[in-house]
Amino acid sequence: MTDELWVCHLGQVEYRAGVELQEELRARVQAGEQPETLLLLEHPPVYTLGRRSDAGDLPLGEEWARERGIDVVRTDRGGKLTYHGPGQLVGYPIMRVGDVLEYLRTIESAIVAALAGEGLAAGPREGVRLRDRLTGVWVEDRKIASIGVHLSRGVSTHGFAVNVDNDLAPFEWVVPCGLSGVRMTSVAAETGRTDGLGPFRTRVAQHFCEAFGRPAREVAPDRLGAAAPLAA
Repeated sequence: MTDELWVCHLGQVEYRAGVELQEELRARVQAGEQPETLLLLEHPPVYTLGRRSDAGDLPLGEEWARERGIDVVRTDRGGKLTYHGPGQLVGYPIMRVGDVLEYLRTIESAIVAALAGEGLAAGPREGVRLRDRLTGVWVEDRKIASIGVHLSRGVSTHGFAVNVDNDLAPFEWVVPCGLSGVRMTSVAAETGRTDGLGPFRTRVAQHFCEAFGRPAREVAPDRLGAAAPLAA
């Protein structure tokens, strides 16, 4: 199999369709039928609950959220609740993973490098105890990127989400990432610029491939060889 990492820009994809696509691609990667792939996309408004989520993460309830046009979906990824919406860059690497901690830290480093290109000094954040490093990327005390993954037979699904130019209000109605009182931020909120997702998406793809030491090959969605519907 080639050492290339396929990079595919999908536009806006309904969350469940995105999960279906990931699962199909993971099976192909596990079977050696397709190169490892980084999917870059957006989702319509949705709260996703990870394996450690509980009712307290969504204090106003699922019906309340759906009445406001925000879907609610339970997932098999690690972590707790997060929000996805238009203007947020979501990345799903379908990759073989050996050391999970190293994998998470490499994703963090790629996001930090991409944010530096926007003029933002970002990085990881320690927890209350020094060994309790919080997964994700922060600008001072404000969280700008979340990470949550799932591994099956050594291949990853799910991944990361970086707030670029999305509405931050839905984060205020929940307990994002299980961190009470956390402040979420975005590239637009920090810089005052609204350049759109395109330039930042390109930067993330470049730094992601560099961080993992993989040559990138951009491919169109029809090269994925998957049957999952993609239209949001």
